[in-house]
Amino acid sequence: MSGKKRISKKEQERTAEILRRLDEQYTTEYRCYLNYETPWQLLIATILSAQCTDARVNIVTKDLFVKYPTLEAFASAKLAELEQDIHSTGFYHNKAQNIIACARTLLERHQGVVPSTIEELTALAGVGRKTANVIRGNIYHEPSIVVDTHVKRISNKLGFTQESDPVKIEYELMERLPKEHWILYNIHIITLGRTICTARNPQCEQCFLRDLCKTRK
Repeated sequence: MSGKKRISKKEQERTAEILRRLDEQYTTEYRCYLNYETPWQLLIATILSAQCTDARVNIVTKDLFVKYPTLEAFASAKLAELEQDIHSTGFYHNKAQNIIACARTLLERHQGVVPSTIEELTALAGVGRKTANVIRGNIYHEPSIVVDTHVKRISNKLGFTQESDPVKIEYELMERLPKEHWILYNIHIITLGRTICTARNPQCEQCFLRDLCKTRK
């Protein structure tokens, strides 16, 4: 990646105040918006969440994880049947193919254990850096930044980045934010993006960060 950018003391102080207010507003409790009981269930749920809401994924996985209670069940699933099971999440053909391939790889190469490294995770079918970081943060508690649509959009609004590429945004946020806040930042910004700073109609007058936002109305 590009060389580390110099961040002024004033900007460091502004960043610290933004994080302080986010902690104050949303607490420092870790939470995941996808429902799961095992690491591999979270992995499959995250694959399904691409271009789909977490709420919809949770509706689908409620029955899906009953029908396919083990990795072996997913690995031996019939493609057409799995496509129907996950149809409402969108892009169901690719997702079904990836889920079956991913389950088989986990069983064949990892003894059914979801790996913890970026390299091993992104080698799995259907797993990019975003999905890998969800696993690293929620399962292995490794500091990680998940660049979803909310994090991308609001990080730009806050002036933390001007990039559009998720990987470049991830690295810029890693430079700007203290490591201990990486996972919390994800959780807080997703909450902010779903409630106040929505994409279609941001409620700037209600936002507790309005005086610190670079693009406030």
